[in-house]
Amino acid sequence: MARQRVHCKIERSPGEMARIKALRDSFQKERPSLETLVESGEYMAPTTLGEFLDIKAIAHALKEMRQHVKMSLAEAASITGMDRAAISRLENGLCANTTINTINRLAHAYGKRLTFSVEDEPELAR
Repeated sequence: MARQRVHCKIERSPGEMARIKALRDSFQKERPSLETLVESGEYMAPTTLGEFLDIKAIAHALKEMRQHVKMSLAEAASITGMDRAAISRLENGLCANTTINTINRLAHAYGKRLTFSVEDEPELAR
């Protein structure tokens, strides 16, 4: 099944559009390296593939939990106080930057508790 892209038009003021254009022009002129962008504090380092796959696994697990307890998105939204669309985006891996608190709220709504573990990196394990 092919995933359909969703495009949401963002309404911006003329001042915001001018600020974005100036930023783009500056970027094109200076062509800063990734390291320079990260050091500036205005850009977060990109997510590694491993981190991305971990996030996708958590998102999938949350969706499986909700479906296992036969709870609709609307019911989950009501229990957690979150927006139904936000839960859907998170479950489908479209929410790039969620918090532990958000994941914990959802897990709690599904009768689960969030636990953590620290493991060796696959390439470092011997």
